[in-house]
Amino acid sequence: MAVGNVGFAARLEKETSAMTQLKRFLSRYFYLCMSLVMAGLVVWGFSRTVDASLFHAKPARPLLLWMHGAAFSTWVLFFIAQSTLIRVRKVSVHRTLGWFGSGLATVMVVLGLTVAVVMTRFDMVVLHQRGVDSFLSIPFWDMLVFGTCIALAILWKKKPEYHRRLVFVATCELMDAAIGRFDFWFNHSIFYVGLDLLIVLGVVRDLVVDGRIHKVYLYALPVLVVGQSITVYLWRANPAWWQAVTHAILGL
Repeated sequence: MAVGNVGFAARLEKETSAMTQLKRFLSRYFYLCMSLVMAGLVVWGFSRTVDASLFHAKPARPLLLWMHGAAFSTWVLFFIAQSTLIRVRKVSVHRTLGWFGSGLATVMVVLGLTVAVVMTRFDMVVLHQRGVDSFLSIPFWDMLVFGTCIALAILWKKKPEYHRRLVFVATCELMDAAIGRFDFWFNHSIFYVGLDLLIVLGVVRDLVVDGRIHKVYLYALPVLVVGQSITVYLWRANPAWWQAVTHAILGL
């Protein structure tokens, strides 16, 4: 009986030690690891389409699309850099670089909205594609979420627990562009599910490390799911009123 108790105690101690190590790892490296995961996802997704759709596209795509791609790529690198700086405890450099990120995010929102309109007109007028105007709901929603999250992150820059999660959610919101490069996810209109799964990993991190879900996720996830559902509906159903809106935006 004593031997059994000793064995049970040893297993319990081992499991406790493993959980402690997991908590320590997630506490220190979660955001850095997720920045690398998202960078890999971007490279993987865009590698499937970037050659035919941009580098060697015929006809050539507008210069704005190249600028948009450069800004998007820079943001991914910025997110990796900021996560790394926090990990190596270079907080002052992180804060200084944050001002560059604020400017970059502003440019990205303006570019994202502009490119959405320009490329939709290009697809309709130059490539003679039909029904693509309804897709404007996707980039418009993405830029709304990204811009709002970054604005709140700047507002709460002195509240790191809010700030880091808002920047994380904002960056996750951009990942539908990469996930949507995979035919299955795009054709079944579920690229937002993949995006939300990335955010859910943040929820899991909080549960393991803190034993609770942070308010940012409690408020953000329901809003995201509702907004994404409406956005996909507008894209796929394209009701008459949305057609009127997109035609007005496109000047058609």
